[in-house]
Amino acid sequence: MTARFAIYAAPGIGPVGAGAADTGAAYTGAADTGAADTGPTIAGPLVGGVGTALREKAERWIGRSVTGSPVTPDVPAGWTRAAVDAITSGARRYGFHATLKAPFRLAEGRTQEELEAALAGFAAARPGVVVPQLSLARLGGFFALVPGTEAAELHSLADEVVTGFDSFRAPTTDAELARRNPAALTPRQRELLKAWGYPYVLDEFRFHMTLTDPIPRARRPEVENTLHGWFGALLGAALPVAALALFTEAEPGAPFTLHAVYPLQPIPASLRAAGQTDSEGAR
Repeated sequence: MTARFAIYAAPGIGPVGAGAADTGAAYTGAADTGAADTGPTIAGPLVGGVGTALREKAERWIGRSVTGSPVTPDVPAGWTRAAVDAITSGARRYGFHATLKAPFRLAEGRTQEELEAALAGFAAARPGVVVPQLSLARLGGFFALVPGTEAAELHSLADEVVTGFDSFRAPTTDAELARRNPAALTPRQRELLKAWGYPYVLDEFRFHMTLTDPIPRARRPEVENTLHGWFGALLGAALPVAALALFTEAEPGAPFTLHAVYPLQPIPASLRAAGQTDSEGAR
């Protein structure tokens, strides 16, 4: 089977310390520990702060870490593990992330090594961004964490990833197009699907970190209240996006796993200051 790749934002995962961010090199567990690099490049320690707290909370909710590290699943009061698992199966397979470049097969003549090198260079040349005023939202039938206000820099980064790495994407097959249910899309979304392999990019993009599968209408108030309680201490915070992450799917239906992390340049002081103001104001 052909593996697929995806370029995601994965807040809370990445190299620790300014040195890694300054070099733009991918963080590898082996490089940091001195062990031989005998397998995929896996991200190492979690970055401190809001990102770590959010990731730990999200992974306990969905019951899985994309790094392969053990997770102790936890559940909100009044819920069982089976009940949470029943509404998070898709979120668990994809792992906690925000899509920038949706899953794709490599184009003919392109290699994984070329993709990794291009992503490292891309990240090293661009500053990190901030997800302002982290908020819970329902997108159609599922729930996700989203920016609570306009985030132009975040949107621009996503646009650059979509367009800048499209030469690595194999053409979308008819079967892949059909799985997107084009009849349910708008004309513009169908146009984007045909051009970029995914309908929710560029002017249709909305940054989000999925928390659930589609929820039946009657259960949405219950699930929304539960998620507000579970993530409440983090809502309103400014969430740094300090790195890009390369994820892989070994074969169709397999869980997506984190392959490597590519640090962005430091987040500009102006964005940090705005983020601090947003976060403090929401408390």
